[in-house]
Amino acid sequence: MNRHPFPYQLYIVISEADCPGRDFLKVAEQAILGGVDIIQLREKNSSPDEFLQKARQLIAITEKHHIPLIINDNVEVATKVNAAGIHVGNTDASPVYLREQPLIHNKMIGYSIEYLDQLENDQTAASDYLGISPVFRTTTKSDTVTEWGLEGIVKIRQLTSKPLVAIGSVNLTNAKAIMDAGADCIAVVSAICGANDPQKAAYELKNEIVK
Repeated sequence: MNRHPFPYQLYIVISEADCPGRDFLKVAEQAILGGVDIIQLREKNSSPDEFLQKARQLIAITEKHHIPLIINDNVEVATKVNAAGIHVGNTDASPVYLREQPLIHNKMIGYSIEYLDQLENDQTAASDYLGISPVFRTTTKSDTVTEWGLEGIVKIRQLTSKPLVAIGSVNLTNAKAIMDAGADCIAVVSAICGANDPQKAAYELKNEIVK
C-alpha cells in the first residue's frame, strides 16, 4: 500500500549545473507553468549550505504553484525546508532507515531501481514510488548499472504495483512509448533544462503523455 498517492506524470530533476547560463529558479518556474507536476532538486556538487539555500529559494516557487518539491538524498535539507519528500538510490540513506526518522518518516520517499531483485526487498516496500534509472543511457547520470529500455519497464510493471518514474534520455520522441510500456510518470533533465523555451518544452511533453 502506497502511503502517498502519486498523481504526477511529468517530473523534472533540476540543478543549477543543469541550467548553464540561466537562472535555474526561472527555468523551474517556466517548467511548472508548462505542465511539470513535481520537481526534484539534485545538487550533487553543492556544499550543504548552498544546497539548503537553493532548496529554500526553490520551495518558495513550488509552494506558490502547489507543486511538491523532492530533495535528492539529503535528509537535513529535506527536513529544514519541509520538502514533500526525498529521493534516494542504492548508495544513499535507505528508505527503511528514512521511515524510522521522526522528521521524514511521513514524507514521500522515492527509490531508484537498478536491479530486478530490488523489487523484492524491504527498501522497495518502504518506498512510495520507484525511479527506473536509466531507461536509456544518459550523460547527466553516468554511475548507473542497468539500461532498462522499454522491455525493462514492461517487466518491472508486471512485478510491482508501485508507481514507476522513468528517467534517462527521456524526450519528446520516446515519452509516449515509455508511458505505454507501463511507466506512470516520466522524469526529465535536459529535455526541459536544455530547451530554448523550457515552458514550451514542458507543455509539449505533458501533451504527449497525458492520459
